Amino acid sequence: MATAKKTTSPEHAAVAAVRRSSHGKVKVAVSDIDGVLRGKYLHRDKFLGAAEPFPKGGFGFCDVVLGWDMMDVTYDNTTATGWHHGFPDALARLDLDTARHVPWDDGVPFFLGEFVNSDGSAHAQCPRQTLKRVLARARKMGFEVMTGMEFEWFNFAETPQSWAAKKGVGPEVLTPGMFGYSLLRMNQHRPFFNALMDDMLAFGVPVEGLHTETGPGVYEAAIGFSEALEQADRAILFKTGAKEIGARFGIMPSFMAKPHQNMPGCSGHIHQSLSDGKRNLFADARAQRRISPLFESYLAGQVACLMEFAPMFWPTINSYKRLVDGFWAPVKPTWGMDNRTASFRVIASSAKSTRLETRCPGADVNPYLAMAAVIAAGLHGVEQGLKLTTPPITGTNVGGEHIPRAPRTLIETTRNFQRSQIARDWLGDGFVDHFAATRDWEWRQWLDAVTDWEMKRYFEII
Repeated sequence: MATAKKTTSPEHAAVAAVRRSSHGKVKVAVSDIDGVLRGKYLHRDKFLGAAEPFPKGGFGFCDVVLGWDMMDVTYDNTTATGWHHGFPDALARLDLDTARHVPWDDGVPFFLGEFVNSDGSAHAQCPRQTLKRVLARARKMGFEVMTGMEFEWFNFAETPQSWAAKKGVGPEVLTPGMFGYSLLRMNQHRPFFNALMDDMLAFGVPVEGLHTETGPGVYEAAIGFSEALEQADRAILFKTGAKEIGARFGIMPSFMAKPHQNMPGCSGHIHQSLSDGKRNLFADARAQRRISPLFESYLAGQVACLMEFAPMFWPTINSYKRLVDGFWAPVKPTWGMDNRTASFRVIASSAKSTRLETRCPGADVNPYLAMAAVIAAGLHGVEQGLKLTTPPITGTNVGGEHIPRAPRTLIETTRNFQRSQIARDWLGDGFVDHFAATRDWEWRQWLDAVTDWEMKRYFEII
């Protein structure tokens, strides 16, 4: 009787490339709750073990990454992780399809990871897994979600040391004045500008367009359109990569939503369309507005319930300083045809490029969570067959005067989010409760803070 031969799965091409590489180490990273990449170098042998298929693969990563804020202060109100658990290792699994090399770090191999439970199931509080849950539901509905992100951000002539010495006051802007789309300003820091384009492309983060924006030292970048998970990976890598590239030139990029009270804030616009794998399902050349009924339901979902997801695209205290009248950030859940003053800009052009641009989010978002929020809201509209019940605005809120504006504080949106059955349906109770607790923590840190505004207003006069 013949003995059956044992078969083994072929090695992933990215793993084989590392095995052949002359590099003795690999860089890996995961996203924390705030969208800050936390990572480490792994010895090549350690990486090869971590890259093995489940159940052998993965590596330990302290779960404090999901249990502290961006200043490494641990939350006092979370149950999924915290001092009461002793901060054990969580299991991190590498996504081998995220393989790339870091051109400004001697070409070291790089991989993104995500948190999983011991049985291989998705970790409820992991930002990347949260987006993947939404996209899995989209696939069950028959859709592939295509997205593109745009970031605006300020650049400062600072280093971590110089900024620490200034104690958070008076950063030096890279260039003066309000000079959007300026070739002159681009030319002033040409090596940095070119490095953003060229190094990002070599890093697997193609930038479709890069230009100066209105504001001192402000740039805007549009990341190449792609499938949604790939786009979120590109977006989080762009933010970190811009900071690492900038450091070479003595430049500190900041994706803070509103660094200056009297200047426009920084956006994180998200472009979206749905595909069946062959065509853009948002386009309909025969319709009056050239958009399909599917597009209308997706848009209606965002108009109706995006505010229930609001802390996922306005996640910080500073996010709400951007939501002021008279600047470019929209402050109401309005929509319009190619109207940049609306929260939802409908771009109905060719069959390939028809899409929705959600203009509410700021540049301070965690890309995984902001993308999960807008897609979940849109697909909720599709599932429920929602219809557009409000007309498009024209101009700045012309026709939208009766629509209530967005809340002005993080705690208001957090409480709405925590009560939202739609958010719980799409994101899961485990994520909603944890994320709401982290935003409550962020709000309480602000309540305890004594600001320079208070000192200037009250110190002498009171």
